[in-house]
Amino acid sequence: MKCKITHKPIKPFMSFGKMPIANGFLEKQDFSKEYFYNMEVGFSEDISLLQLNDHPKPEVMFNENYPFFTSSSKHMIEHFKSYANFVRKYLNTNSKLIEIGSNDGTFLKNFSNNSNNIIGFEPSKNVAELAQKNKVPTINSFFNTKTIANINEYLGNTDLICASNVICHIPDLNDLIKSVDMLLSLDGTFVFEEPYLGSMFDQVSYDQIYDEHIYVFSVSSVSKIFERFNLYLVDAIPQKTHGGSMRYVVKRKNDKSSQIKKIIEEEKIKKLDQIESCLMFKNNCEISKKRIVDKINILKNQGKSICGYAATSKSTTILNYCQIGCDQIDYICDTTSEKIGKFSPGMHIPIKDMDYFRKNQTDCIYLFAWNHKLEILNKEKNFKGYWFSHVEL
Repeated sequence: MKCKITHKPIKPFMSFGKMPIANGFLEKQDFSKEYFYNMEVGFSEDISLLQLNDHPKPEVMFNENYPFFTSSSKHMIEHFKSYANFVRKYLNTNSKLIEIGSNDGTFLKNFSNNSNNIIGFEPSKNVAELAQKNKVPTINSFFNTKTIANINEYLGNTDLICASNVICHIPDLNDLIKSVDMLLSLDGTFVFEEPYLGSMFDQVSYDQIYDEHIYVFSVSSVSKIFERFNLYLVDAIPQKTHGGSMRYVVKRKNDKSSQIKKIIEEEKIKKLDQIESCLMFKNNCEISKKRIVDKINILKNQGKSICGYAATSKSTTILNYCQIGCDQIDYICDTTSEKIGKFSPGMHIPIKDMDYFRKNQTDCIYLFAWNHKLEILNKEKNFKGYWFSHVEL
């Protein structure tokens, strides 16, 4: 196993076992040909980076039927409005703005008055087509040094490049950063948000690790990675999204905020820049796994029915790592039409629509979308049963 950035050998410190594609919801007739890989994670102390050893090719994960739409969550719509307001300070009247992994255009719609100067890159065909239908300029392609050659007017002239929960999906970070470097103007800014390693370790939210999340970043890792390209992390702002994320601001000028220095010192105290913290996380994952399996077994022995709420990509890691199947969870309810009527990856739990959930009330709910808990509890006020998730046990 080699670090994907430095190409130096690193050893995996943990295996989650055999894993399917996290968003690979499938029909019953496709069970026998389902794709699996061994999900191992390693850590490079050189650049303080946690990474997957192996993963499916991006083209397999982000295809013409990608079952995730940002606009399906009111919380995320509001978050992207706030995000847009934050980055406006890096724009002027004629600024050029690019979003990497723009999904259905939820973020870029906040800049509709600059439509001639905004472009989204979205590799999933069905999602890109929805963005285009909503009049958000979108290129249905992966973002890399080859594809940006098609937008010559942006090369060296882009004032702002944004991304959200996307950079961790891109295997070739070296090519990504070269692309950003080629596009940014001299005073240009790259702003991106990602699930934060510190939050994942604190909450033992190991479901942040799945095929799309090839990396889990810390402030230390982002700072070290970009400095290899003479680009500098100048600010980092904690976010509540995805159970704890970090917003990173990168520029050509090395003018770090006091916040950066403070967070890096805190990360050193917590040993987030060392393998030691990863080994502690591994132990905590094993404890968490036992707790959630024991909790479900107790509920089932009491004769309780259990359904899962939200067929998230995160749930694929939980269900397969803990080997939770149809004997423990009767079904998973969801609002995404691309998932309804299919089965969960690996463990093959049926996915039902919300009408089914409301007509077939259950005793207990495993909340897979725990990072949207407040929004969901407010939506499901009529449910009087027991809610639980692995991050709260």
